[in-house]
Amino acid sequence: MSLKRKAADLALAESKKPKANGSITSFFGAPKPNPSTSSTNPAKPPTEPAPVTFDKEAWIAKLTDEQKELLKLEIETLHESWLSVLKDEVTSKEFLGLKRFLKAEGEKGSKIFPPMEDVYSWSRHTPLSTVKAVVLGQDPYHNLNQAHGLCFSVRPPTPAPPSLKNIYKALKNDYPDFHPPPNNGGLLTPWSDRGVLLLNTCLTVRAHEANSHSNKGWEKFTQKVIDTVAQRRTKGVVFLAWGRPAQQRVSKINKQKHLVLNSVHPSPLSAHKGFFECGHFKKTNEWLRERYGADGEIDWDLNVKPEDAGV
Repeated sequence: MSLKRKAADLALAESKKPKANGSITSFFGAPKPNPSTSSTNPAKPPTEPAPVTFDKEAWIAKLTDEQKELLKLEIETLHESWLSVLKDEVTSKEFLGLKRFLKAEGEKGSKIFPPMEDVYSWSRHTPLSTVKAVVLGQDPYHNLNQAHGLCFSVRPPTPAPPSLKNIYKALKNDYPDFHPPPNNGGLLTPWSDRGVLLLNTCLTVRAHEANSHSNKGWEKFTQKVIDTVAQRRTKGVVFLAWGRPAQQRVSKINKQKHLVLNSVHPSPLSAHKGFFECGHFKKTNEWLRERYGADGEIDWDLNVKPEDAGV
């Protein structure tokens, strides 16, 4: 596959950050057809479920005043393709408890990463109907100018962290003409815009305190995201699970419908145990090509200027 494209085709520019009272309807797009052209599987591919009929305003009208306050971020920034299928989850007792915890964190002056408007950026870059592959992370980066809602990704001018540099090395093994982001960067929005869901299993963290928001409710929510992908993307998705925690998250995925690729984590502590040679990026594209045809492959190249990548 060609790893270089014109900048205009590289990424869907991220929508402007929503205003306080704005609507995210403009984020929502109809699912794109993904015809299979596999010559090895002549059977008719499964049909994607129709998009969920969702009257957002009617749903909001049924919320209590407290729910509207607690769920303001979800209402305004969670892409409607995701909100339509997660609406019951976000009104659950556990999720509302998580939102009360986050509210208390803010009231006591704790700095939280990523910035609130970026917590659900994964949903806006990768609407449900566009998901081809899922990469799972764990805790968001907890230092300044790092986390922005996509696992492993950092905004410029922050340099790529060690684990991400190891991901680049593995990519280079699969595709020798792979180019990382300019200036030693770590911006992965081009992947998200091409159908790679970059999802941390915990979506927020207290500044400079790793795992400070773990086991507060995010894990149940993001498991629902993973399960939703598996249930609704019936033509098949590739799950890249690096490290035992990620592998546990996808352990119940139907491997007759989807491809699950397991490896050690790309951290410098474990990457030498087989990550560099795992071949996951090429295997992903080989499988997607069989399911969706040549157009189903992912362009893994990252040599994209920030302004062309939605930043």
